[in-house]
Amino acid sequence: MSSCRVASEVTCVCDRVAVFTAAESREGRGTNLIPESHPLQRFFREIVSEHFHHTIGLRDPQVSEYIAAMLTDFTEVEQLHRIRNAGGRPLDDVGELLLEADPVFGEAPSFDRERAVRKHIGDYTLFFTGMFPEAINRFRLRRQRLGNFVDFIRAGKESYYIVSKFEYFEYAKAAPLFAKLSARFEECVFGLNQVKNDLAERQHPIVRRTNELLM
Repeated sequence: MSSCRVASEVTCVCDRVAVFTAAESREGRGTNLIPESHPLQRFFREIVSEHFHHTIGLRDPQVSEYIAAMLTDFTEVEQLHRIRNAGGRPLDDVGELLLEADPVFGEAPSFDRERAVRKHIGDYTLFFTGMFPEAINRFRLRRQRLGNFVDFIRAGKESYYIVSKFEYFEYAKAAPLFAKLSARFEECVFGLNQVKNDLAERQHPIVRRTNELLM
């Protein structure tokens, strides 16, 4: 199974959760495909806040809100694969994404493009290291992939840090948030691990089905 297929199947699972959760009941996030009032958004906000605030002691509502929105956005496959190269091919390899973000030696045509891709790398690596580390192991087992040589956590921390350095004009307000995400990246990973464990204990479809796909 290719890493692109794994990522696509993960997001298909997330899409099932959107339907499931609806029955039960963005500066910096990209296209807002799901309204903030949607039950799925409220569901992720509640579970992220519970574990970040109480389980790991990361009591920062701005960080929790951002991560809940990220999880909600990634229930849409278009969001997980929203970065495309000049030929229109979706990029799911972190090494390729890093080249796409480089305005000097890589493919980024502007510093705005660098920020957008770096933000996505931060989100993408946080999502997989926190929620689906099994997928990363599969990525790294494949040879001749740039992502095999990339430390996901380092790439995520560095990318959020670079985004935080865009401190002027329309990006100024969001810059401190990305500085916090970079500095506390490992804590956010652990918090998402706790979210995943909670979902698994509830036998929530997002974890149960994904584990079947990755085994």
